[in-house]
Amino acid sequence: MLFSKKSTAEALLCRSSPETDIRSMRKPNENHPLNGTRILVGRARHQSSSLSYGLRSLGASVVEIPFIEIHQPQSYQPLDNALKNIKSYDWLILTSANGVEAMWQRLRKLRIARRRLKRLQIAAIGPATKKAIVKHGLKVKMVPEEYVAESVVKGLRDKVKGKRIVLIRARVARDVIPEELRAAGAEVDVVEAYETVVPEKSRARLQALMKNAARRPHIVTFTSSSTAKNFAELLGPVKPKSGGGDLIKSVQFASIGPVTSATLRELQMPVAIEAREFTMGGLIRAIVLARYAEASA
Repeated sequence: MLFSKKSTAEALLCRSSPETDIRSMRKPNENHPLNGTRILVGRARHQSSSLSYGLRSLGASVVEIPFIEIHQPQSYQPLDNALKNIKSYDWLILTSANGVEAMWQRLRKLRIARRRLKRLQIAAIGPATKKAIVKHGLKVKMVPEEYVAESVVKGLRDKVKGKRIVLIRARVARDVIPEELRAAGAEVDVVEAYETVVPEKSRARLQALMKNAARRPHIVTFTSSSTAKNFAELLGPVKPKSGGGDLIKSVQFASIGPVTSATLRELQMPVAIEAREFTMGGLIRAIVLARYAEASA
């Protein structure tokens, strides 16, 4: 029985690009497997639409409260310097669509022609980043098998000895890529293109939502370690470490992949759902399959 329900869920995903306890959710049906499921999406406001749309198309009741805001860096000078000297690099690595858009804004500001980037080998950490790059008329040489820093390193380690690499990313990020590629013999410049901050306007809304048993989400989605850390920060006195575990004990946390899951566990928030493919579609698929598994238990 479970096998056939999984097949139905996957088919639906292909077509779609006052109790809060999980048991209170309605049983999934073929057309709307997330019917009756309240889901909190915490992506930055300008990025939430694709995840929210996919969940809503499958019947979920979605609430959007941003856990992160994207801000410009404290200074554009390092990014501008790298872009002015872009011909001196062999590889360009971009780890997010935010980084792509920030880079492109500076290219326009500096009046640097796209053709100056065409000789570069470009690596994108995942399909969303690749799509953002291709939209601007550039070709992507490498997308790793898994959309995490370790997989980028695996894909590039044997190709970068003696090469110059520019890594364009957020201000605060894991140092796996630069450290490992330097160890492989590359010269790596890490350039800040943007930073993520805690959106203070979300604090009161999130705390009120989590305290309201009739509206509290059944599932909270996390698409990065930053969203996990900021969620804990925004919860304040109701977060698990502060004795507020009762307010979230019936909430399931859904993670986009193992790095985000590790951060959630460090914050004492157990991961109930983890995507096998580290994309928005993979996260939606994992949520649907988890619902079918619960209904079959």
